[in-house]
Amino acid sequence: MLWKILVAVLIGALSGWIAGKLMKSEGSLLRNIILGILGGALGGWLGSFIGIGGGWVMSIILSIAGACLIIFLWRLIFKKK
Repeated sequence: MLWKILVAVLIGALSGWIAGKLMKSEGSLLRNIILGILGGALGGWLGSFIGIGGGWVMSIILSIAGACLIIFLWRLIFKKK
């Protein structure tokens, strides 16, 4: 159980970093990692909801997609005027 949580957090952190690079996020590395962990949860949930998932590669892809979505939503909500 602890192993699965640790792996999920590490995949989320890696995904947040990758999503930050893809989205050209100006946020800090820590913020991108936190958003990546949240995005990993969102991506995993969306993947299971629509019936895709399984395996390391798909988990990472879904996590990156979820993190990109979270960063996009973050920008919409906290947009500088």
